[in-house]
Formats: sequence, structure tokens, C-alpha cells
Amino acid sequence: MCCDENEHNFRVAVIQAAPVIMDLKNTLERTIDLIRQAADKKARLIVFPEAFISAYPRGLTFGFVVGSRTPEGREDWKRYYDNSIAVTSGETDMLAKAAKEAGAYLSIGVIEKDAQKISGTLYCTNLFFGPDGKYLGKHRKLKPTGSERLIWGEGDGSTLTTVDAPFGRMGSLICWENYMPLARVAMYAKGVNIYIAPTADAREEWQSTVRHIALEGRCFVISCNQYVTKSMYPTDLKCYGDLASMPENCSPGGSCVINPFGKYIAGPVWDREEILIADIDMGDVTRAKMDMDVVGHYGRPDVFGLIVHE
Repeated sequence: MCCDENEHNFRVAVIQAAPVIMDLKNTLERTIDLIRQAADKKARLIVFPEAFISAYPRGLTFGFVVGSRTPEGREDWKRYYDNSIAVTSGETDMLAKAAKEAGAYLSIGVIEKDAQKISGTLYCTNLFFGPDGKYLGKHRKLKPTGSERLIWGEGDGSTLTTVDAPFGRMGSLICWENYMPLARVAMYAKGVNIYIAPTADAREEWQSTVRHIALEGRCFVISCNQYVTKSMYPTDLKCYGDLASMPENCSPGGSCVINPFGKYIAGPVWDREEILIADIDMGDVTRAKMDMDVVGHYGRPDVFGLIVHE
């Protein structure tokens, strides 16, 4: 996407923080406060991690064992469900209002439940809001990873959402979806040059992943993770004992911003909460695509084809 010269540069704020786990009301209050803090730093795009509202339930089993479930696990599941949000709802109205007050685009990871209350399925979802307070769309995680499949349903091709801003086109794949080569190609083919990768992966290997994506797609990559300690979990969870073997620093972060040449321009930041700030020059996308454009002069559509069922 071509940008007007006056819109060529913008500032992104990447929120490495934790929600108030399993507490929707207080998480929303915290989210709005963090959006205000980012706005004070003149951010025009504010990015939150995967599953920020109201928890990435790291370490919890919800009583799932192959062939059986426990009553205690079902109680924790209900608590998780009750502290998720519907799209659209009063909660999303609050996020839209906060984006408008900040005058910024907002990308935020949530646990989504059915607004019509027909389905009991939860989804790991990324939401987009505009600086005018409009809800712009969502992306549901296509393939939950490992034991995530016990608690989240699968999204489909209808939510491979992109958002056009004056400074570029943004889109999102969540965490290990980014290891799905065809999903990445679908985003490149949609013209995404601000590639948002909310995650729960704090491994060093993840840094290699997001740097590779920046180089492969010749795009800016924004990777955002939570900083969470075990002491942040509510101790009255029915399956709180599941956490016994977890380290105190259970999600050390690693949030970062990478330019289309694969170089860090902010972060990675570890072992603390922080609002990372990066000033982005979208001209770098054009400069980087001079010698590598996987959906342009470096593509071979006569040899390879991609079909996306949206």
C-alpha cells in the first residue's frame, strides 16, 4: 500500500504487560490505562499481546485428561469463559472509545465468546479498532497449538482481516500460526506491510521466527508478548495446584519491533513490563523490496499458486 508522504512515518507502542488474570472488569480498566499511557507517548498504533483479555492460561489443565474431565476443571473453565468477551459488546465499546480518545489504531488479543450465546466455544482472537472509535474487524486463530486445542476453537478463512491505515496495511497472525507457511503467504499476498504477531512464546527461537518473517515478507513485524509471573494468578482457582512446577517468571516477554531488513528497532525486552516505542519509516518497505518481493518480482505465479478459502 502506498502512503502519503505526510503519513510516511508513524510511532507504534507495544504493550508488554499482564492482565488481571481471570478478572474482566479490572483487566479492562488496566487496558484502558495502558492505552492512555501509550497515547501520551504519541503512538498512532498501539499493540497488545495474545489473549490479553483476560488471560493466556499458561500452566492450567482445566482438568483435561484423555478420556475424562474433572468437576474442578469445569469450574475454572466457567470462570475463564465468564471473563472472556463477545464481539461486539459493551466491552468492545469500551475498547473502541479508548482507541478514539487515544487517536490511535488499536490491535489487541482477546479471548472471544459467541455474542449470540448460541455456542459455548471460545476463540483466541485479535481485534482491530480505528482512531475514530470504529471496530475494524478481527482475526481468529486458525490453529490453536498443543493443549490450547482443548480450550479454544479454530477460526477460519473469513477472519484473515487486513486494516488500511494512512501509513500502511496491517494484518495479524497469532503466535504459532506464524509457522504456517501458507498463512504467511496469504498475508503477504494481501499486501500486509505492518505484520502484527501477538504471541505467548518467550523463547529465543521465536526471535528467529519474527526476524525471518520481516526478511521474507519485507515488512515491519511487531511481536508482542505478556510479562507474567506466577504470583499474578488468583490463588482460589480450583486447579491452582497445576501451577506448582511453573517458574515464578512464567512469561518473561521478548516483545520487539523489527524492520524489513530483519533488524531490531525496539527490543526485545525481557523480565519486566514495558511500553516499547518505535518510530517507523514506511519507506523501508520500498527500499527492502528492491531486491526481494515474494508476491512481486521474486514470485513465480506460473509455478506456484495459493488458494485461500475465505
